[in-house]
Amino acid sequence: MKAVVLEGPGQAGIKQVHAPEEPGNGEVLLKVRMVGLCGSDLNSYRGRNPMVSYPRIPGHEVAATVVEAGAGASQWQAGTAVTLSPYSSCGLCAACLRGRANACQFNQTLGVQRDGALTELIAVPAERLFRAELTLKELCLVEPLTVGFHAAARGRVAAGDTVAVFGCGGVGLGAVAGSAFRGATVIGVDLDEIKLATARKAGAAHSIDSAHEDLHARLAELTGGRGPDVVIEAIGLPETFRAAVEEVAFTGRVVYIGYAKEQVAYETRLFVQKELDILGSRNAQREDFCDVIRMLEAHRFPVDDAVTHLVAMDETPAILEAWSREPARFTKIMVEVA
Repeated sequence: MKAVVLEGPGQAGIKQVHAPEEPGNGEVLLKVRMVGLCGSDLNSYRGRNPMVSYPRIPGHEVAATVVEAGAGASQWQAGTAVTLSPYSSCGLCAACLRGRANACQFNQTLGVQRDGALTELIAVPAERLFRAELTLKELCLVEPLTVGFHAAARGRVAAGDTVAVFGCGGVGLGAVAGSAFRGATVIGVDLDEIKLATARKAGAAHSIDSAHEDLHARLAELTGGRGPDVVIEAIGLPETFRAAVEEVAFTGRVVYIGYAKEQVAYETRLFVQKELDILGSRNAQREDFCDVIRMLEAHRFPVDDAVTHLVAMDETPAILEAWSREPARFTKIMVEVA
């Protein structure tokens, strides 16, 4: 079968690979229909993802159709449209034993530590599947949106909270939508007016263009001088990591998604003086997938605004090269597989 294969940094091609013959016990064989690409795929292509080895088939944002169910997975009927959780979990580490398998110490994500879904057929554990009455684009958006939804859950976002989301790209949009879905008043913060416009459609009540507006003054204005109850950081720069702590309200919650790109120096006095909750957020839980599906089924997300490029599978190497060369031109790329 045909697959997109990363042979090394900056080297992507269309290759023939072995197709799975049949699903194993507890597995379901899927026909992949569409795959979304995200920043981790770009980093893998560029050779900047330390968890990737080559050759590697990328792809973990998946819309697919059930072809055949293996033993123990008879509840999945052929022809059912599905998406999936791309994470594995060991069941034995501290995170798994606490019921937080999303942070499994030994997680392996599709397209990162193991081959992903940018191929024609893939066999996956049945427990990782989700059925939904959604379009292919919507099914592909479920997984990336869960990352932001999980950040909102980690921040204990609730109705009555004011939440500032720093960064309104793909992950930040999920945090905007997830916080609004929980009933919070959301403030989107970004340098890009197009991203801010999409954030407003995704549920942000207010937006701040921090390239042209004073962030501190605008947040104070919008929160009666107190600062946001929750700040979700979805950019990964030292200055935004620090700003989250500086701008959040006393006794507020700060949630970091992903890693800063370099070391961050803090004025730690604010941690204690404000009695802050500083939280990390990794991947997503099963309930986050269910919440995103409910939101998308209610048509509460601007799908067409969020997806900027739709390409055929054979065009993937070229679009990866173009994306690497001019990343600002691209927001969300989706690949039609079948």
